[in-house]
Amino acid sequence: MSAGRTAVRVEEHDDRVVLVLDRPGARNAIDQQMVDELHAACASLETDPRIAILVGEGGVFAAGADIAQLRERRRDDALRGINSAIFDRIRRLPMPVIALVDGWALGGGAELAYACDFRIGTPRTRIGNPETGLGILAAAGAAWRLAELVGEPLAKEVLLTGRVLDAEEARSVRLLNEVVEPDDLLAAGHRWADSIARQAPLATRLTKAVFHAPREAHPFVDDLAQAVLFETEEKHARMTAFLDRRKDTSR
Repeated sequence: MSAGRTAVRVEEHDDRVVLVLDRPGARNAIDQQMVDELHAACASLETDPRIAILVGEGGVFAAGADIAQLRERRRDDALRGINSAIFDRIRRLPMPVIALVDGWALGGGAELAYACDFRIGTPRTRIGNPETGLGILAAAGAAWRLAELVGEPLAKEVLLTGRVLDAEEARSVRLLNEVVEPDDLLAAGHRWADSIARQAPLATRLTKAVFHAPREAHPFVDDLAQAVLFETEEKHARMTAFLDRRKDTSR
């Protein structure tokens, strides 16, 4: 990578941020620089919560981890959880994250997509985890997260046989929420972001947090989050507007 070039291009909007994985010459392989810049983007989104749209430059989401770097990593590097830590941080962002998965999303690229809340693909999307063919395992979330998304039988096919899912297969099991043409992909991401942005922001944040809370935290965490929302002005204003609309339509 040339000196001074970023691996993640950040495009700021009022209620959302577009994060562009920008190593097209390496098919957006996830290297240490990209990890560091994703951490910086997460820090900003944690301080100023907004919707995030994650997309790859050049018709590829992310072809995987950077194999040249990965080959040189040793035991202590694995224990640092280089990729698993950033993917978990993305998963925990306050507001939803939308992955726009065009072309290849393999290995770490697939695990990055799994960590997002929504995944929109194109007919040329290919997603899977070929790590065992390289003598390692999918240790950045796929070994447990993929089963939560698609169920154990299909997850084992992907993880243990190296099977790569095409867009139709991924859509049929809801791993992809939607499939659109490549030229429409960014617009589709903004359309999903628009739908999220129409909801009450704090309600969205707390719903995501409650959704990912451990089972033993329920129902207390649900009641606690609801207690916070019941005290907000936005709850009162939105419910008043709803009742006024219903009153108008009944006349």
